[in-house]
Order: sequence, then C-alpha cells, then structure tokens
Amino acid sequence: MLYAILCYNQEDIVGAWSPDEEATVMARLGEVQDRLARTGRLGPVARLLPTTAATTLHKGKENIVVDGPFAETKEQLLGFYIVDCDNLDQALEAARELADANPGHGSYELRPLMLYRPSTDLPASAT
Repeated sequence: MLYAILCYNQEDIVGAWSPDEEATVMARLGEVQDRLARTGRLGPVARLLPTTAATTLHKGKENIVVDGPFAETKEQLLGFYIVDCDNLDQALEAARELADANPGHGSYELRPLMLYRPSTDLPASAT
C-alpha cells in the first residue's frame, strides 16, 4: 500500500533557518530517505515552495482563482513523501523517523494512496 506522508510546519520558522540549520536538517532527512530507498519503499518526495507562491482555485458556481494557499492555518503543507508500506504501522514508523529528523513542531498526516496514473518511478508493488 502506498501512503502519502504530508509534512506540515510553520513556514515562517522553517524559512528563517540559517544555511547551516537547513543543511543539518536536510542531511538528517536524507538519512531517512536513504533508508527508505534502500528497502525499495521510497517514492516521489517534494518540498513545496512557500505559500506566497501558491494559487488556489475555489470551486463554486463560478470558479474563483486567488493568490495564496487554501487553508488559513498556523501550519502549512511544506512537502510530502510517497512511501510503499505493508500497513499503517509501517507508514507511521517512517513518519516518526521523519519527525525525529526534523526540529521543532509540526504534523505529519498519513493518507493511503490510490494511483490513477501509475508511474515506473514508483516501487514495483505500487503500480
């Protein structure tokens, strides 16, 4: 089963990291990614640009396009991982490793995925 691990944090805090802090966090996250990749469980990983670069389409009788993210929240969606796991417990283990590698507060939302357009870039069991 594929799971999306959606990474939420406070964008202003993450954006204020020094280059050294950024490099340290990325190195720790890289270690987790390497472990997942070695076991064939790592799919696409993306870090999103700041919410100031976001555009949202609000559905309604007439669609409305607005600048910025959809949610007005304290934490923003900053990126995501796609991981191939046997079950939710295994996905939670991966999310815990990512959380431990990332300083400060934040949230990791896990959602099972169903692919509509399978890719050969994903683990074999995902297609």
